[in-house]
Order: sequence, then structure tokens, then C-alpha cells
Amino acid sequence: MINLARRDIANHLGRYILTGFGLGLLIGVTLTMAGVYRGMVDDAKVLLGAVGADIWVVQQHTLGPFAEPSSLQDDVARSLEGLPGVARTGNVAYLTMQVTHAGKDQRVMIAGYTPGRLGGPAFLIDGRPISRAHYEAVADVRTGFEVGDRLRLRRTDYTVVGLTKRMVSSGGDPMVFLSLKDAQETQFRKDNEAIINDRERLAANPSVNKPGQPGLLPVVEELQTESHRVNAVLVRVETGQDPRRIADTIKRWKHLTAYTNKEMEDILIAKLIATAARQIALFLIILAVVSAAIVAFIIYTMTLGKLKELAVLKLIGTRDRTIAAMILQEALGLGFIGFFVGKFAATLWAPVFPKHVLLLTDDALRAFGITLAICALASVLAIRAALRIDPAEAIGG
Repeated sequence: MINLARRDIANHLGRYILTGFGLGLLIGVTLTMAGVYRGMVDDAKVLLGAVGADIWVVQQHTLGPFAEPSSLQDDVARSLEGLPGVARTGNVAYLTMQVTHAGKDQRVMIAGYTPGRLGGPAFLIDGRPISRAHYEAVADVRTGFEVGDRLRLRRTDYTVVGLTKRMVSSGGDPMVFLSLKDAQETQFRKDNEAIINDRERLAANPSVNKPGQPGLLPVVEELQTESHRVNAVLVRVETGQDPRRIADTIKRWKHLTAYTNKEMEDILIAKLIATAARQIALFLIILAVVSAAIVAFIIYTMTLGKLKELAVLKLIGTRDRTIAAMILQEALGLGFIGFFVGKFAATLWAPVFPKHVLLLTDDALRAFGITLAICALASVLAIRAALRIDPAEAIGG
């Protein structure tokens, strides 16, 4: 039996392939948008998995250290080590800032940890880990730094002694690891000009420096001393222990908030990525509607262009089911071409994006099914128009 769809496509092959290519680029954008969301989720999970903590201890009644500010004394870690079931702890300090490399500013997350304890990079691809208490750094390769480069933060220069990979913040910013003392200094110490300004403001404040009273100028000098505050304490439990039970113990007796690793993952995804996820979902819906409109318009236009031929087919006794199948096959053919062009395009341009784009096979399979469903739905209008044709038009024309 003659395949009417194949014959019709062969007669308009150039326009048909060009239409499929354009649809494919639209599908490629759709897959990329889904990949951006998957990449954001993966970035959040990578950070949590790399530090190797079972419990995150933060300031009471906060969602810190990423969704909300959190501040703890660094001696909390020692008190937690005495709890039954706790194997190891580690203080961490996080802050986001701009650094300059090769004449360009770049946003990075600074992560401070105590070498040899929890909170450091999961692995190195070059160089060595931090071994000194000051002036050494480990950077993610996406920062562009190499081993031996100098990194300036605030008033201090640091030497990059190691490189790691896929160590990014929940927002996708590459990370730079410092010793905890260096990170505390970077986060809390002020520049010389700021200290001078504070001194002048305190000296000029009559409510602070009253005659006969000692005054509060020494407060400014305290800003020069090393801060003893951290953003979170990481806890690893002993083998066989329940992190949820130990987290509840910390909440009850230490007056702190403790999240298991799974709870912290939920916070990162639900609190930090939720708005972006809704935006991406809206874009995906819009792209699906636009794709359906394009396919419907093209198939309908192709159908209107062969009304006389369709009337002849009906005149010689071709069944409506055969004509409908021809139009449906043409629509599904556009879906096949569009999907494979889009998948190739998304794979090709994904590495160029500044943020991590994660293209999953499951997402691609779902997109394939949705594409065919949209194409089938878009062909309904053209099928209805074809079935309403009067066979007498073949004679009258």
C-alpha cells in the first residue's frame, strides 16, 4: 500500500525538514531549561555530599547557613564532641564575595574549615590540601586559578596550593577553601579606613565618651582581634547511630537548631531554588504551548495546500481514517526530527552555559513522549479540516 504521508513529505521535503529543524531548536531550549533546574539541584547536593556531614548545627531558630544567616561560637564543636554517638565535628564559615583573577571579577563562595576536620574539599585534582593555619587556599578549577597563583582577599594575599573540581555553592558559584582562621579574618575583620572611621565616630559621640567615664574606644580595638564565630558546626555520627535522634538531642540540650543532611538538602531545594523552579516551570509551559502552536500551524498550512489532492483521494474512495493517519504521521515526523535536533543542540551548547546544565536521560525520554503528544494534538485541527472537504471539489476545480 502506498504511504501517502511519505509521498507528501517527499514533495515538500525542504520545507518539512526546515520546519523540523526550527522546532528542534525550540525543543533544545526546553531541554536546556530543564537541565538548568537539574543543575541547580545537583549543585546543592554536591556541596552537602562533599563535606560529609550527617548533621548541620546552626544558630537556634534559623535555616542557616545558606538560607539564613547563622552565627555560633566556635567552641560549640568541642561541646558536641562529648555527646554519645558523635564521631567527629568541624567548624565552617561561609561567605560570598568577589575576587579578581586575570583582570576579571568573579563571584565565589569562601569556605573556611579546620584542616583535617569536616568541611574541606572532597578531593583534589592537582596540588595538595591546606596544611598551614594561614595564607593557603584550595580553589575550584572554574575560578581559573592554578596551583601557585596568588589570591587577594581583603588585605591579605593567599597562595593557591591545590585545585578541586565540582565544588560549588548552592547558587553555582565556584568555591575557594581557606583555613577557618583565615576565613574568620576575611569575614569579620575591617579595613584600616573602616576602623579609623569607627574610632572617629565613637570619639565624637558624647553619649559614649562622657567625662569621668572610661569610654568605649577599646571596642574598636576588639574589631582587630580574631573572631571566634562560625556559621555552622558539622557533625558526623558513629556507624549505626541515628542522625535524627542525635539532632533531636542537640536541639533539646544545646539550645541550637540541628538538621540532618536530608533536611538540609530539602531546605536548599525548597527555600533557595523554589522561585527559580517556578520560573523555569512557567517557561517550559510557555515553550510547550508555542511548540504546539507552531506544529499546528505548519500541519494546517500543509493540509490547506493540498485540498484538491485530498478531495481527489476522497472521490476515489479513500477512507477518512487513511487521510487522518497521513496527517498524523506527518505531525509525528516533525516531532521525531524536532526532538533529535533539539537533543543534539542541547548537548552541544550545554557546556557553554556559565551555570551547570545537567541533561538527564529520564528528562529526555519524558520530553520525547511530550513532544509526540503535542504533535499528535496539534494535528487535530488539520485532520478536521481535511475530513470536511467535499469530494465534489475535485470535479469542480
